[in-house]
Amino acid sequence: MEKETLTIVKIGGNVIDDSEKLHYFLEDFSKLKGAKILVHGGGKIATEMGISLGIEPKMVDGRRITDIQTLRIVTMAYAGLINKNVVAQLQAKNCNAIGLSGADGNTIRAVKRPVKTIDYGFVGDLSETSIAVDTINGLLNIGLVPVFCAITHDGDTQLLNTNADTIASAIAVAMSAAYTTTLVYCFEKKGVLRDVEDDNSVVSEIRMGQFEQLKEEGVVSGGMIPKLHNAFEAIRSGVSAVYIGQAEELLREGQQSGTRLIK
Repeated sequence: MEKETLTIVKIGGNVIDDSEKLHYFLEDFSKLKGAKILVHGGGKIATEMGISLGIEPKMVDGRRITDIQTLRIVTMAYAGLINKNVVAQLQAKNCNAIGLSGADGNTIRAVKRPVKTIDYGFVGDLSETSIAVDTINGLLNIGLVPVFCAITHDGDTQLLNTNADTIASAIAVAMSAAYTTTLVYCFEKKGVLRDVEDDNSVVSEIRMGQFEQLKEEGVVSGGMIPKLHNAFEAIRSGVSAVYIGQAEELLREGQQSGTRLIK
């Protein structure tokens, strides 16, 4: 028996921070056929909220250090303001969404990242058993569209700030036993570019074996390396395909765009 399809879409600050882009993205997302899940980060809103309260963001190598004050801010921004705004907009587009943190329904349980060279504070890491598949499946089966923010919990009252890319990948992998899952990462570029100066030099398809070659050639570098590494790990673990590109192009019905990662 053929499995039902499930699309997991992750959006970040480039969509969240732009009300017009967000509106059109949610229009496209609401029209996606089959079961679907949305995962969002926080963009600049948490940083701006913190600064307005006198709390400057602390970053190390582009990663946010989440002390207790910052955790309160990101929880308010991600699980509150952003999440409920997204859900309200989806309802207006006849998409019956339900906004969730990982604590809601015990859907995503994480562990606090251990301190090695850097103490990232209240940051959560995920494992193979983090995702409550049956609970999420139950929501999908009654026609709800889960909208996850980047907040998880440890099962012992502690909320944790967790990377939204990681959450999207973990959900896609966990749900792949029951569904044919596709993972879509929306970001500011049109896809993986052969030439970072040329927005139209999109590599349309990358197979696992080509990934190493593209790294050696310098086509894939910097922050794109961990993103693609995680994407191929998801494919190895059962996800059918991963797409990387711009939100406004990836979700348009019938439009082939972005970079497709496949086995």
